[in-house]
Amino acid sequence: MTFEFQQADALTIADAVRSETVSARTVTEAALAQIAAQDSKLNSFTQVLTDQALADADAIDRAIANGGDPGVLAGVPFAVKNLFDVAGLPTLAGSKINRNRPVASQDANAVAALRRAGAILLGTLNMDEYAYGFVTENSHYGATHNPHDLRRVAGGSSGGSAAAVAAGLVPLTLGSDTNGSIRVPAAFCGIYGLKPTYGRLSRAGVFLFASSFDHIGPFGRSVRDIAAAFDLMQGADPTDPVCTLRPPQACLPQLDRGIDGLRIAIADGYFAQGGEPEVFAAVAQVAEALSATQQVAIPEAQRARAAAYVITASEGSNLHLPRLKTCPQDFDPATRDRFLAGAMIPNTWYLQAQRFRRWYRDQVREIFQEVDLILAPTTPCAAPLIGQEKMVLDGVEMLVRPNLGLYTQPLSFIGLPILSVPIHRPDQLPVGVQIIAAPYQEALILRAAAMLEAKGITAAPVSIPD
Repeated sequence: MTFEFQQADALTIADAVRSETVSARTVTEAALAQIAAQDSKLNSFTQVLTDQALADADAIDRAIANGGDPGVLAGVPFAVKNLFDVAGLPTLAGSKINRNRPVASQDANAVAALRRAGAILLGTLNMDEYAYGFVTENSHYGATHNPHDLRRVAGGSSGGSAAAVAAGLVPLTLGSDTNGSIRVPAAFCGIYGLKPTYGRLSRAGVFLFASSFDHIGPFGRSVRDIAAAFDLMQGADPTDPVCTLRPPQACLPQLDRGIDGLRIAIADGYFAQGGEPEVFAAVAQVAEALSATQQVAIPEAQRARAAAYVITASEGSNLHLPRLKTCPQDFDPATRDRFLAGAMIPNTWYLQAQRFRRWYRDQVREIFQEVDLILAPTTPCAAPLIGQEKMVLDGVEMLVRPNLGLYTQPLSFIGLPILSVPIHRPDQLPVGVQIIAAPYQEALILRAAAMLEAKGITAAPVSIPD
């Protein structure tokens, strides 16, 4: 986009398009030009849909010229992680194997919802193969680079989704989150990333990793954009058996309600150790802005993380077992080895992990009888270097890849709604803070995030890669 539109959020662009201050085609052409100019450095896109996007933009402009209202996101460019079905494309899910799948006959339900609201799909985005990773270092499509420092990872598995928003290529993207795959890249790239309640948004038309964990959600540079996208994608869907019948909850109109009466606490114990000082400083900064002084301990979080590993590895390896038997050489080696390890997990371990999951859910539900929101770090550190294998946290040397989800996995385990908010630090890498609520309380999270944004505590400025 031209500089001013590259900096604009989605709803600002839509207002300008609907008022005919700028045409949808102009915005789309400018966004495509930014992708052409910048994405060779980032490697966030795997497919750019130039002709389709321009045709959709022209249709938006014609509708407006004829007195119509194309929708809340009229003319807004967006892109999606390449595990979402896009009509006419094979759904890659970051893999080589899926290139040979038949092309999708229709868009995933979430993609279709945004397009019905006037958003213009520009393409698909890079990810860890089959969503199994936290770094988006993909052996088939290359690593996605962090716009704040091209030497560093964008996070994963939705790394392309986060990097494209952070660099201003598009103001809105979709990703998926199993154990932290929205929140980790949102934190590393310095933007907002929402993992809604499990089952809140339809996953129909999404290539899943671990069905009992998988969520979809939006990335954006403003709380308003996150709320708008979330509102548009809500609704029961019989084609996704976990997408519940709970009525939609409009969050965008609630953002100005503030936090009066909300009980906000800081996660102690497990979530207050094992990370770099800057991530705890970020939590303290958010807590002060929200007048949060109470502390709560989430019991057995370490065990919850271990159980999450057992369940996701088991479900993922079971899904991919036929491919592991017939074409193991076509997997990313790191992904293949993790799936093979998962295939050897005893059934008794999986069953015990699920039993523990039910107990843990009940324990955390009790905490939300006393508080409305909980604050915790998103990641234990800022973005590591691409290719970095080890890091030292709290004096302990550990592997990078499995430990970037230190604070996200115990919360994914029970499907809570969580927003990672960006703490922008001039001349330093951004970090993120998780705002966590009880199931179906996304509006409370977004109200708190809107206050933080209004106070300037959280910010997601465009970072144009050098």
